[in-house]
Formats: sequence, structure tokens, C-alpha cells
Amino acid sequence: MNPQSLPDPAWIEDIYLRWKVDPQSVDPEWRAFFQGFELGRQESASPSEGGVHKQASVQAMIERYREVGHLMAWTNPIGTPPPPMEQLQPAAFDLVDIDQDKPFRPEGFQLTEATLPQITELLQQTYCQHIGVEFMHIPDATERQWLVQRMEASRNRTAFSGDSQKQILHKLQEAVLFEQTLHTTFLGQKRFSLEGGEALIPMLDQMVRRAASLGVKDLVLGMAHRGRLNVLANIFGKPLQNIFSEFSDNLALRFVGEGDVKYHKGFSCDRTFDGGATIHMSLASNPSHLEVVSPIVVGKARSRQDGQDDTTGGSVLPIVLHGDAAFAGQGVVMETLNLSQLDGYSAGGTIHIVLNNQIGFTTSPRDGRSTPYATDVAKMLNVPIFHIHGDKPEAAAHAALLALEYRQTFGKDAVLDLICYRRYGHNEGDEPAFTQPVMYSKIRQHPTVDRIYADELVQQGHPSRLHQENTDEIKGGLEHAMEQPPIPDVDAGFLDKWNGMQLEWSDDPVETGVEKETLHRLAEKLTALPEGFAPHPKIAKLVDKRRQTILSDGSLDWGTAESLAYATLVTEGVPVRLSGQDSRRGTFNQRHATLYDKESGASYLPLNHLTEDQATFQVWDSPLSEMGVLGFEYGYSVETPNGLTLWEAQFGDFVNGAQVVIDQFIVASETKWQRMSGLTLLLPHGYEGQGAEHSSARPERFLQLCAHNNIQVVNPTTPAQLFHLLRRQVKRDFRRPLVVLTPKSLLRHPVCVSPLEDLAQGHFQEVLPESRVPVEGVKKVLICSGKIYYELHAYREEHQREDVAIVRLEQLYPLPARQLVAAIKDYPEETHFVYVQEETDNGGAWNYLRSKLTRLFGREPDYINRPPSPAPAGGSHRMHNLEQQEIIESAFAVEP
Repeated sequence: MNPQSLPDPAWIEDIYLRWKVDPQSVDPEWRAFFQGFELGRQESASPSEGGVHKQASVQAMIERYREVGHLMAWTNPIGTPPPPMEQLQPAAFDLVDIDQDKPFRPEGFQLTEATLPQITELLQQTYCQHIGVEFMHIPDATERQWLVQRMEASRNRTAFSGDSQKQILHKLQEAVLFEQTLHTTFLGQKRFSLEGGEALIPMLDQMVRRAASLGVKDLVLGMAHRGRLNVLANIFGKPLQNIFSEFSDNLALRFVGEGDVKYHKGFSCDRTFDGGATIHMSLASNPSHLEVVSPIVVGKARSRQDGQDDTTGGSVLPIVLHGDAAFAGQGVVMETLNLSQLDGYSAGGTIHIVLNNQIGFTTSPRDGRSTPYATDVAKMLNVPIFHIHGDKPEAAAHAALLALEYRQTFGKDAVLDLICYRRYGHNEGDEPAFTQPVMYSKIRQHPTVDRIYADELVQQGHPSRLHQENTDEIKGGLEHAMEQPPIPDVDAGFLDKWNGMQLEWSDDPVETGVEKETLHRLAEKLTALPEGFAPHPKIAKLVDKRRQTILSDGSLDWGTAESLAYATLVTEGVPVRLSGQDSRRGTFNQRHATLYDKESGASYLPLNHLTEDQATFQVWDSPLSEMGVLGFEYGYSVETPNGLTLWEAQFGDFVNGAQVVIDQFIVASETKWQRMSGLTLLLPHGYEGQGAEHSSARPERFLQLCAHNNIQVVNPTTPAQLFHLLRRQVKRDFRRPLVVLTPKSLLRHPVCVSPLEDLAQGHFQEVLPESRVPVEGVKKVLICSGKIYYELHAYREEHQREDVAIVRLEQLYPLPARQLVAAIKDYPEETHFVYVQEETDNGGAWNYLRSKLTRLFGREPDYINRPPSPAPAGGSHRMHNLEQQEIIESAFAVEP
């Protein structure tokens, strides 16, 4: 809030007069205050002397300190203390010299009775020292008062014991000497050092220790590259010799070739503290797309909480470290913050730490954001924000402990803005003085934080030799580690819940059929509604139709087969989580996983009422976000290898908004970081005249990213195929992300149905060969994938083209070469092969398949598609129909 717009004493008097007329018309805090006056609790100033006015002025001054005291806090280590604010002077509240010695009794204040100097001293110590706190924007009075009580009672500082102070100094020196050793030993190598922000290390150390003592069992940390190596060494305890070996590109630890640079890698460990408290800690791997790890950390934490039946989030703590420029500039930050209090995505609050270097690469804050603070976006959550002087490690530790306690108490995020500096450039080879000469002139002359803190401890009575003793000990350990060989497999990528999973891809079929009797029994449960529950009449009719179809062994549509796939999995003990925009109902009104009573609006999820010992089925309507939600679900899937985690796009092309998650995590995490995922993407795809933005899921982009069997790209054309595909995803003994091009118009296509028998037996078929036209007489084989099959099939039936066979390629990657060859091997050598797609020439699967089909067939097949285009499809429905007709007719007309 702008200090100029804050309330003045006249405004306080107006509140008082309104309270006199109607006590309920004012805030409860003011109501209690004025009631106290009316009861005569303040006797030091009589009404004739303006006592009520003076008391109200003191109260207003207290509120203003709480509101804007952070603007007077000295939080910039390379800056000077802010000048006094006129708006916080007693005179601004009509408090003059004559009022200095009067006793006041402020309402809701730490001091029951105090003089004006005593009150201002407490307020300045609490709000205007080395921690500036923004919290008065929080609308919940309980939360505000909780913070007020803890901050004002302690003067916003922790009285650390002598041993704790020694521990803080030791962690500071570990951080400083680690960076200095790397700087002098591995000249010219990038490491994105923590120098200038070393207070982060004791800050994290104190938070981890306290979290363990509060019962936190798991800590999930995400961060960008700055300071990552220091955090790995001094918080996670990654062996120093392994870090040094990475700088040497040690072949024995596979630090060459595939993998990733050392400052992107993750790690995990267990730490046990005095008293026996143990906490498991994991650092998520992260690429140079700085903030994309944020939702992934929250998703990982939520998955662990679900696995422990932790509904409050108290046992698993997510922490995300940000840069100041990235926190203000990257939209995924806002998307992640928005997940914080949503039932489907909340992890009980995330601790956000902004490592505020006061610069982004070479960009100054005035060019990088439109707000005073880098953290202002976090105010959308109505949570506390602590701005901390980066050279005051005790202040940093105190704020971290307070933020942790707030998170554990209220289940909400908290933000710590550690204002520091960056001693070198963006990387150690940069010269920052080119663009920030004044700033770096100050930094070159600025002492290190360990030296500053050591001098403060000497002044408090600690021995002056302590710093040198620590230096000798830590340097000795670093030098010893430099001579040691690395420890192999110190952080194996597939531990714990991933035990038993195979690393290698296998295309061996997995039987995924389910007996009819089981499907019948599940149908009864899926369509049974609670007594008195009345859904919309059309939905009631749909539910009954599904029941009758299954029980009569009829032909199942897409939505029914999908529902049965989930039902069979959860009753077999496999948890299922599906989220996306409108996923409860389904974009195309096809799913209706959650039903709603037409009168009360109460919801009912049949998939959670099948058997008493079933696994959980979750379905969530996500916020209108792609990158944030897909990142969350990726993180969730990494922690849930034995469950089915699905993300659904409203339309397939909406996945473009999450391209960084796809490129950096989904397709590459196993290659870069040895981390597997079984995440399934449901992407509606198909050309139906809906324009450029609702036609293509861009399969060509996924296919371009395919290598080493890293993902699966599938375009199933029958409900039974979907049923077996979803079950196959968790029935295999290995995991790969699955990209499913799902239909739109086929959801209700009368021919796109499957008999129940097809679900009761068999498995997913990567290729569906021609099943109706006999081989004899076939002169042409059309190979296609997806919806266009039904249009080709309809044309063939209408024109009685028995000389044309149609083969469906259901799995595009990994290409099922063996199954495709088997599907065409019986056709004569002179058979004309044509690949048909409805996508453009520069889209779809053709450019990926072209060379592969040529090798399989011994010659290049002809192909039919739309002309190349910058946009996937046109906007005219009439033109779409003409183009589609031309594709179909050309497929049957083209000759070799």
C-alpha cells in the first residue's frame, strides 16, 4: 500500500463515531479497542484532554508500522539504511512532545502499558531492522494476529544459543570456502556460484533441522542452477569428491556423453539429527528453464502426501528456491502459486525462497519488473513475505523458522526474499562491470558474509580464533576430498518405490483383458447411485444406457471403455489420478466421471465406490493452465510409479503452452537425470473443421523428440484399444511417458464402438491389420493412423472398393516394425502402398514415417495429405470438407 494513502487520525475518529452509532459496522479489532475505552480501561488521559483521540493515534501508528515498516528495514547488504519515513513519525499521528511520557494501553499489542518511546522502540526493532515483513494484506485476522504475536514478542529475532551461533558460522564458512575452492581449482569452469548469497546455507540448515523436529518426514527441494552445487555439498551432503569428479568429467561416473551438466542434477539423501529425528530429502533435477521446476516440486510433494494418506501436508515439505528476476518474470511462478489452495493440487503450503541477487543476468530490476519487490506476485495468495538482509544469517534463519511454523500451522505458502548480491557475473566467465559498474564497484570492496558474522560473534564474546579454526578444518576436508576417487552409485536413480522396474524397453505384449463377469460386476457398481441422488435427467439416461450396454454384452463407446479401464485398475489396487481442464465431465461431454445432484449440487464419484479395498480414483478440473498443471502431474507421476497419472488437454494443441515441460522433463528426464515417468497425456486430435487451434495435437512435434524408446506416441481408433492401452501403461514392468492422440467426433461415432468381448481378452495392438477385405484381389494398401480410418472405411463401403485394404498404425512410436510387416506380408509384391493422413504435409506423422516405411517396404510409399501450411488447419468449415473429400478420393484414385 502507498504510505500516502494510509489512514490518518481523523479517519480513526470517523471510525470511532461510526462505532458509536453501530458497533457492528466496524472491524472486530477496532470494535474491541473502542469497547475497552468505553469500559474506562484507559485512565491516563481524560476525554477533555483528547484521550480517545490520542489512544486512537497510537493505535493507528502501530498499524502503520505493521503495514509499511518493511520500507524502513535495512535489507540490502550493499546499500545503506533507508532514511526515516515521515509517515512513521509520531507527529504524523498528532502525537507531540507532551505525549512522550504518557502511558498508553494499545489494543492487541505486546506491551500492556507503555510510553510512546517504548512503543516505537519495539515497533522499530520488530519491523524496521534486518527483516521487513509484508503481512497486513492477509485478510484473515487470525493469521495476522498470529504473526504479530510471534514477531513483536521476539522483536523479530531468535536468541540463538552460543552453540547454534557456532553452527551458523560453520555453515557459512563451508559455503564460502567451497566456492573459493572451486574458483581456484577449476579455473574458467561454470559453476553459477552462491557467492554473495551464502547465508542461504545456514538458513536452509536451520529450516531442515526444525522441520525434522516438527515431524516432517520428507522434504522436496527445487531450485535453479545458482548455488545448486553448494546446496548439494553443504545441505544434502553429496560427497565432495563426486562433485569434484564432475568438474573433471570423470568417465567412471558417466559424466560425459548423455546426462546433464553438474549444476542441473538432483540428489537424495536421509539426514538424522540430534534426538533421532530423521528426514528424507530430495533435490529435483532442473534445466536452465529456471522456474519450470516449481510445479514439479509441488506435484512430487503432493504425491508423497497422498501415498502417506496425509491430508494436511504436514509430513512432506516442498521448498522452491527462485531467482529474483525469474520469480517476477516467469509466468509459471503465478501458475504454481495459483495451485496452492486448490483441493486437487495443494501440498499444504510451499516455502518459497527468493535468492535475490538484485540483478537478472545483466538486467537491472528497473528493467525487469514493474513492482517494487521481486516477490509482489506472491501477494495474490495472501501469505506473509519476509524481506531479509543477506549478510545477516541469524535474521535469515529466524525468518525461515517463522515461515516454516506459519506453513505448518496454516497450511499455506510463505515467501522468503533473501536480498543479497552476486559476487561474479551470471557465470564466472562474465564481466558484470560492463553493465553494472557502480554495483560491482561496491561488491569488489564488500567483505564476505562469514567474515562479517565472525566479527559480530567476537563482539558478543566468542573467541576470535573460531573463524580460523573453522577455516583450517574445512579446507582440510576439501583438500582431502580432492584426492579421493568418486563414490559410485551414491544416488542411484531408481531406488525405493522404483525397485523392481526394468530400465529397458520391451515390446512384448502384455495381456490386459478382464473377464466379462468382472466387467459386469463393475458396471453394476459404476451405475449405482446413492439413495435420493438425482443427477440431470440426460445424465441419468446416459448412466442407465452404459449399464444396459455392458450387462447385455453390447457395443461400448469411448467413454464407457475408458470408465471400465479405470474401474478395473483401481479394483486391482492401482491408484488413478486424472486432471485437466474440464476433466470431470470431459471437454466433449463424454466422460461424466463425477455426477452432480440436480437439486443440491452434491457430487458423487462412482469410481470411488466399487469395492472396500480398492485404490483411490482422483479426477480434478484443473485451473486454466498448461505448464503449471502438466509440470505438477509430471512431478506426481515420478513419485507414483505404480499408479496411473494422466493429464488431459482441453484440445490437443493446448499442450503447446507446456512445451518446456515436454522438452526438458517428459521426453528427456531419463536420458539426462536417470529419472523415469509413466505420465500419460490425453490430447484430443482430429481434423473436423474447427479451425487452426482445435484440430491438431501436433504429433509431429512429439515424434521429432523421439529417440532411444524414450516415450510412446499412440493414436488408438477403438474403445477397446484405449481400454487395453491404459491398462498396459501400468501392467508393464517398465515406465515410459505415453502420449495419446484421443478422438473428438469418434466419441459418438456409431461405428467407433467395441464389443465387450474385445475388453475381456487380448491386449493393445500396435497395428490393426485389414480384417474385412480378403488378401486376394487387393491391389492397394492404405496405411493410416487415427480418425481418418473411419472416413476411408466409409468411402470404401460406399463405393465397394474390395481392391483396397486399410491398415491402421495405432502406435507411431516406438514404430512397431515387426507388427507392420506382419500386417502387409501376405500382399503381392506389386501391391501399391499409400500412406494417408489428414494433417498437412509439414505436420502429422508422415515426415517421421517416410524413411522408416521406405526401409520396411523396400520402396517409398506414395502419400496423401493436406498441402504444407504455417497453421495446422484452416478456419472455413466448407473448405475443410472440400479438402477432406479430396484426400479421401485421392487415396482411392492414386496409382503407382
